[in-house]
Amino acid sequence: MNTLLAPIKSFLHCETPKQWVDAAMKPVNLSVLLTDHLICELKAAQSAMYLIRKYAVDEESGAALLKWLKPYEDFAYRQIGDWQALAGHDKLTKAMIPRSTSPYSQDLINKMVLLIKEELHHFYQVLELMQVFGVAYDKITSSRYARGLLSHVRTHEPAALVDKLICGAYIEARSCERFAAIAPHVDSRLGEFYISLLRSEARHYQDYLTLAQDFAQNDISARVQHFGSVEAELILSPDSDFKFHSGMPT
Repeated sequence: MNTLLAPIKSFLHCETPKQWVDAAMKPVNLSVLLTDHLICELKAAQSAMYLIRKYAVDEESGAALLKWLKPYEDFAYRQIGDWQALAGHDKLTKAMIPRSTSPYSQDLINKMVLLIKEELHHFYQVLELMQVFGVAYDKITSSRYARGLLSHVRTHEPAALVDKLICGAYIEARSCERFAAIAPHVDSRLGEFYISLLRSEARHYQDYLTLAQDFAQNDISARVQHFGSVEAELILSPDSDFKFHSGMPT
């Protein structure tokens, strides 16, 4: 675990404050922690799908991606369907056809399709744990975290894509760091689950960074540092809305 975490802690500009870990340990916050984690997994899959559809595949492939995620979105946002039936929707049934206009389309497709598969699998695993702990699913508002990062994305291409990929790297890295931070302090079943996620989350952040560098075709270190500062401010500043990626509890 330390081998996985060392580059992540070096990449992030701060560690999760003890005050957040203390809040995450409180039984009263278990339902929001699990529910927000659940939605974070879906949003990660949606973000990856958006990148593939916007930058990498043809229209038919994009439609297949939308169809793939629809049962999960129906359950989470419209409360339609049985959560157990989602186990049968975890595979993409159509090959993605890359556009010929970008030399990096296939690499983006390969990395993001794998990420989507893993995030949807994690989504289902969180639902299983919610059943174990008696947490009923209900809609939840979004935290400020991702919105705060994405507000700094540039509006012209390819800079916008590069910035979105860097944001993805920080979101995945912070998730990984927080899983490790709280795993020893929660119910052992939940802690073991968090530890099991570390390897895939660590790879996700590296994939995002690799893609950002490839698409930029120039040095991205200044942008990486910029978003690192923004991310640390979101983590360390006061935040009255406790969520998986929230800031300092007030």
